[in-house]
This record gives sequence, C-alpha cells and structure tokens, in this order.
Amino acid sequence: MSNAIGARIKALREERKLSQEELARIFGFKDRQTISAIETGDRRLSADELLVAVRKLDAPLEYFTDPFRLVGEGQFNWRQSGVPAAVLGAYERVAGQLIAAFRTLRTEVGEKPPLERRALRLTKSSRFEDAGEAGERFAAEHKLGDVPAQRLTEVMERDLNVLVLMVTPNHSGVSGAACRLPDLDVVLINRDEVPGRRHFDLAHELFHILTWDAMPPVHVEDATEIGGTNRVEQLANAFASALLMPARVVQAAADWRTLRGDALIAQLNATADHLEVTSSALMWRLVTLELLAKSTVLVVPADAIRNNGHPTGLFAENRAAKRLPLFSGRFVEIVARAVEEGRVSIRKIAGLLGISVDDLGDLFAAHGVPAPYEL
Repeated sequence: MSNAIGARIKALREERKLSQEELARIFGFKDRQTISAIETGDRRLSADELLVAVRKLDAPLEYFTDPFRLVGEGQFNWRQSGVPAAVLGAYERVAGQLIAAFRTLRTEVGEKPPLERRALRLTKSSRFEDAGEAGERFAAEHKLGDVPAQRLTEVMERDLNVLVLMVTPNHSGVSGAACRLPDLDVVLINRDEVPGRRHFDLAHELFHILTWDAMPPVHVEDATEIGGTNRVEQLANAFASALLMPARVVQAAADWRTLRGDALIAQLNATADHLEVTSSALMWRLVTLELLAKSTVLVVPADAIRNNGHPTGLFAENRAAKRLPLFSGRFVEIVARAVEEGRVSIRKIAGLLGISVDDLGDLFAAHGVPAPYEL
C-alpha cells in the first residue's frame, strides 16, 4: 500500500499545483528529495506524516489508504464520441474503483500478477500493413479460428492476463477504454454497443495494451473503425480489422469484385453477420485487401448495411434482450472467492460495484459462478 500512498500524494500535489519543494515545506522536510522518494515508493510515509497530509492537504484519510480507489496510478485511453470531459472524468473514477477492487481482491485471495507482459514489435513508424499482419498473426497464433470475435475475450483473459470488463458507462458515447497499471492491464467495453462495434473496440484496445510502452495512447480518442488523424489509432484500426476479419476467410466468402448493388449489400451483411463485425468495417477491410474499390464502397447506402443482423435503427429495441452480463467471469470469480474467504462483505462489494445485494446474486448466476455462502 506504500507505493499507492506515494502515488496518491503525487496526484494530490499535482492537482493542487504544488511543487515538490512546496510540499516538502508543508511536511517540514529539509529538501524535495524526501518528497520524491515518497512519491516513487522508495520511502514510506510514517503514521504521523500521514496525519500531516490529511490535515494540511485537506483530504480525508480514506483518500490515502482506501485500497478500493485508483488514484494517481492507472493510465487510461478512452474511445468515445462527443462525451463532455467532466462526464468522462466522472466515469473514469467509477471505472477506477472497479479496477482497484479486482486488483485488491486478487491479491487478497492469493493470486499474483503475471511476471511478464506480451508486446508487439511495432512502432509509430510501422506500416499499416505491418499492423495488419500482426493482427492476422495474433489470430493464428492463438487459434481464434474463422470467427475470431467469438473467443477473443477468452484468449485475452486466459493467455494474456488482460482483464476484460463489460460495463454500462454513464454516457452512451463511451465505447470503451484500455487501462495500464504497473501490475495489471484492463480493457473496458460498453456492453450496450452493437456486437460488431464491441468486438472492434475490444481488438482495438488490445492493440493499445500490446503496444503501450512503444506507443502510449492518447487519453481520449474518437471512436471510429476507419480514418482518424492519429497514426497510432490508425495502426490500431488496421490491427483490429485484420484480427477480426482474416484475409483467407473474407476472400473465401464471395467473389467480391463481381458484386454490385443489392447483391453486394446482401453479401456484406451476411459475411459481417458470420464474422460478428459491422458491415461498414467489413467494407473497408475489403478495400484494404483490394477486393473492393473505394469508389464502390462510397456509393453503398449507409441505411442498407446492418450490424450483426440488426438493422441499425432497430438495435435499441433488441438491446435489453441481447445485453451481455456485467463485468466478466474472471472478475466475478475473484469477487466470489473474496466473499467466500471473508476478505470483503457482500454489502461492501455490492456498493463498490454499484449494484444491489439481490443483483449481485443474479450477477453470479449470469456468469455461472456459485454464489458465496453469504448469499
């Protein structure tokens, strides 16, 4: 917890626009090096010094000591469309609480973080073709089959130790996010998105996780499956497209160059349904593979293509019936073990997750996780 306290001291110092020298004077230290050592975790804060922080920085003790908070540690990359900064910031705090809960409870039940992280050998100067080849290679190496979207979450959690959380953000414009902690990688996906968009967001954020050190993503990006002005996002889109739509599968689906009009639209929708991607993403994948001309794609009516079999305008009507359960099986398993072992109470964890105790029981059932004895 000492490293977390140091990170929170730093976050609060920066929020208050204080230099290390100014904070050293507040604490009564002789030099800023002591503050630097505290912020990096090289020096522990004594109990008396912690009380000084509470009193002179006007912050509650829980701000520094609550393990179910994420303050000054996580780096987020948000995919969104027109979400006000204040709204996104408020949801980031909620998401941070979920991530902190998993990290804390994972430790409490005796699990250790992985010793190493997987990374792609790509940089900002890599070609889009390089990113696409990396996506195809990832799908092949992890045996994702002809419909990679179906097993991508499982592979990310099992093989890469990336926590995947299905969430309900406080704004419909939030598509998802990637979060990097010193000991944990997390991807959050808006479960109310159409399936094809969910899958694309997942593969896109996977790229950020795999290239975080070489290409740290921006804090906020516009959610799009094509285009964009940021090269890192363009590379991420190329990776995601190739991962979800392997060339061999797309090429075998039809003689694309001969299709026009209604025949092309029907085949696009059918192939997108099969691959569980959006028809628009498939169209641009076909352009990349030179199976369709860009001029052909540009005249396809937007209201004629579908999202996984759901006409765009009708998806909202089907949303409730097809909504994925909250969070993930991995997340819920850790919560259940922690409750069973008495590491956290049912009421505490329900409050942290923002659901009722009754809903918590339904959550365990939805993921096929035996309910702890307290329920």
